[in-house]
Amino acid sequence: MRLGVHVSIAGGLEEAVARAKRLDCTTMQIFSRSPRGGAAPRLLPEQIERFHAARLAAGLEPLAIHGPYIINLASPVTARWTQSVGLYREEYARAQLLRARYLVTHVGSHLGQGETDGISRVAAAITTALEQQTPSTMILLENTAGSGQGLGYNFEQLAAIREQVKLKAHVGICLDTAHLFAAGYSIHTEEGLERTVQEFDRIIGLPQLRLIHLNDSKVPFESRVDRHWHIGEGHIGLEAFRRIVNHPKLREMPFILETPKTGDAEDRRNLQTVRQLVRSPRRSTVAV
Repeated sequence: MRLGVHVSIAGGLEEAVARAKRLDCTTMQIFSRSPRGGAAPRLLPEQIERFHAARLAAGLEPLAIHGPYIINLASPVTARWTQSVGLYREEYARAQLLRARYLVTHVGSHLGQGETDGISRVAAAITTALEQQTPSTMILLENTAGSGQGLGYNFEQLAAIREQVKLKAHVGICLDTAHLFAAGYSIHTEEGLERTVQEFDRIIGLPQLRLIHLNDSKVPFESRVDRHWHIGEGHIGLEAFRRIVNHPKLREMPFILETPKTGDAEDRRNLQTVRQLVRSPRRSTVAV
């Protein structure tokens, strides 16, 4: 399996690769800039080439870049939407410079103006970003926990956004396990996981699933709250993660951990937990 973590870029891009390598990752995710705002650091050609060479040498593939949190592609406020589209175009260009395979995208909040209009605004923003580039990086729409007025908490919304993007062949899906659980997808049970996989395939199509964010949940099922927790120590539970990482339709996906951490120790512990689950699968009694 391809297994990695979201890695800090503090100290530079090459240091991010070194961190992932120390953890024996085989894939990685980063922010290319501060997710909370501010000017993005310039990406110099020599810096890009060193990063790319180091990442390939370390066997870290695919590279996913997570978009900044400050972007709201669903905003009904014209000035905010225009600003968000500008930042998103810039982030997509940065992802391409860094030769990332994926740009993980939070679709945003409609701020009370309705899901239908919000979905159309997100699709228009992504269309704009793709049309102004020669796309080589795939945009991945990430599902959400369903809190507030956020979009993307069910497969129907993700499918609707993707269908409205003109260059939809360059748009796929990233599923977050904690978000699925919080939004009411019962992936913590054997039957619920099978139902979720089948529903995704029916509504969106499994070929569009490109990345999984593997996170336990600190909050109960269907809470609509986004609180990531350590693998096997939250409300989803260890046996559920054993089924997920060994599922015949999911196990070839790259998995990225976004579990809480203050340093490498927590990442190392969570990675080891996942590796042990892969090494010791238990036989499923549900037909697949």
